[in-house]
Amino acid sequence: MISGANPARIRRALPSAVAGLLLWAASAHASVVVVLNSGDATVSLLDQDKRTELSRFDVGKEPHHLMATPDGKTLIVANAASNDLHFLDPVSGAIQRRVRNIADPYQIGFSPDRKWFVANALRLDRVDIYAAEGDELRAVKRLPLARTPSHMAFSSDSQFVFVTLQESDEVAAIRLADQSVLWKMKVGRLPAGIWMTPDDKHLLVGVMGEDYVEVIDWRNRTSVKRIVTGKGAHNFRPLGDGRHIFVGNRVAGTVSLVDQQTLEKRHDIAVPNGPDCMEVSADRKWLWVTQRFGKAVAVVDIEARRIAHTIPVGRSPHGIFFANSAPWR
Repeated sequence: MISGANPARIRRALPSAVAGLLLWAASAHASVVVVLNSGDATVSLLDQDKRTELSRFDVGKEPHHLMATPDGKTLIVANAASNDLHFLDPVSGAIQRRVRNIADPYQIGFSPDRKWFVANALRLDRVDIYAAEGDELRAVKRLPLARTPSHMAFSSDSQFVFVTLQESDEVAAIRLADQSVLWKMKVGRLPAGIWMTPDDKHLLVGVMGEDYVEVIDWRNRTSVKRIVTGKGAHNFRPLGDGRHIFVGNRVAGTVSLVDQQTLEKRHDIAVPNGPDCMEVSADRKWLWVTQRFGKAVAVVDIEARRIAHTIPVGRSPHGIFFANSAPWR
């Protein structure tokens, strides 16, 4: 049962008829903004134009990350603590279905060829690999991988998935064809977000325990550079121009813009209260940032490099998505 809420507080007992009206109001917009409130086990739906919260409803415990399916028809919300996935309409945010018995899906991802679905089980110290067969996920391998597998990135040919191991300060390379760990290499303290550059040459790793992004030549297993961005370098979102990428620095309270060709930082934008996951508008004018420690989402004017709007949401907002966004490459 979906339950709605006003922006001030969650009304878990809201009558179903009223809840339906809230979802109808959300679907009337070209695209809502979906925000995961990991501390409240809820999803906030925001009006992308008016910059206000439309509704709020329950999902599983600790929804941290989300992603659209390769066909763009469904948005998957990964609920780590309740061991399940919610499938939403990516435009309206309405719940389509729920899939249970997906153990600790902290971070999820599809390989570029759409054949593999990977779930990082952070608290269980393992990576679960599934074969993506139409609308179904078939479990193939549970791969022990200590400690605390966090974020992931794929090679463009879908041969490899790379996983950061936060508590062992490593990056692991997994070959998907046989689900084997090919290698691990040490990086900086508490690696989190990881990203493959468009030329497939370098992995960018947000080193959350330090103040930099580590650049890895993954074919030669060597660290080639450290791009100083700010304390708590954590997660990535491309600008969508094929060249630049944003890096959220949780502790510093900034978002940095990095040139993926020169591997240099261009500038910083002040975004306080633990900037985390990000989304970019299709026209590349607006950067939406979840403020993990502030129960809010910041809407940043990219050209002016300043916050234009702040929208209150639930506790510990993490993942964010809207369908009409800039490309991820």
